[in-house]
Amino acid sequence: MIHVNNFSNGALNPVLAYLMSCMGCFLGLRCTTRARAYQGAARARWLTLAALAIGTTGIWVMHFIAMLGFAIPGESIRYNVPVTILSMVIAVIVVGIGVFIVGFGRTGNGPLLLGGMIIGFGVASMHYLGMGAVRVQASLSYNAGLVAASVIIAVIAGTAALWMALRLDSVWATFVASLVAGVAVNGMHYTGMAAVRAQAAPGLVVSTADTASATAFLLPLILGLSAIGFIFSAIIALSPTAAEIVEEGELMKRIGQSQAAQLQAAQIQAARDGSRGWQPPPPQPYQASRSEPGPDEPGSLFRPRRASDQR
Repeated sequence: MIHVNNFSNGALNPVLAYLMSCMGCFLGLRCTTRARAYQGAARARWLTLAALAIGTTGIWVMHFIAMLGFAIPGESIRYNVPVTILSMVIAVIVVGIGVFIVGFGRTGNGPLLLGGMIIGFGVASMHYLGMGAVRVQASLSYNAGLVAASVIIAVIAGTAALWMALRLDSVWATFVASLVAGVAVNGMHYTGMAAVRAQAAPGLVVSTADTASATAFLLPLILGLSAIGFIFSAIIALSPTAAEIVEEGELMKRIGQSQAAQLQAAQIQAARDGSRGWQPPPPQPYQASRSEPGPDEPGSLFRPRRASDQR
């Protein structure tokens, strides 16, 4: 049995992994609050952003930042590039399926539990598929009990994340929820890593085709996805909040109703005037009123000067 070290860099990797997981979950939850204020394609776009934020930054980036602290003494660890990319795609897809089930499904606990189970099993699949990308001159095995515990934690975390996405609106509530979600995601990861057992295998032949070291492959990818996470932050910071979206929609609805009522009243009045033989007066040439700015007055935002007034 070979000792497996998940904290080769001390507390650096767990702390960074937790912070990135919290950021991804926070961005995803804020996207879902905005999605609830929309319908149709607009809701689908916000839910897609939520899946990308949670799946990449909240889950995948967290996993591989933590993996940068994974070491087996005397062994060089490499990662299969296609399998690693596939694990990220799976994370985004399963989170997307979960949030779309809740976002477009009927109300009740059924869609919530179904979506939570899908996300939980998907996150666990991403984790162990990511572990399957590890290439090392040793035989890796897993403790079945700890693997089962990690899957249960993932399902609970996925269900809790969807529950929070449905019920949280304020920034502070979402922030606290993201801290809790970060604990759950990291708990699932390190429970799964505690299940790893490594044994020496002198005659084992490991293929290094399509592989890369952590510093050459994982680190640039993690930095790139972290930059995308900050772009998500900018998008959400510049976009209106869910309350503002609802308020704007109600205002536009009232304006539309008012305009429709005025148009209907004008049509009725026009019909009455036509039945009486009334004709509108001929148009009069334009004359500047006293409310217009004079030749020496500067125009204003509400009374801009025309080009003809300046000649």
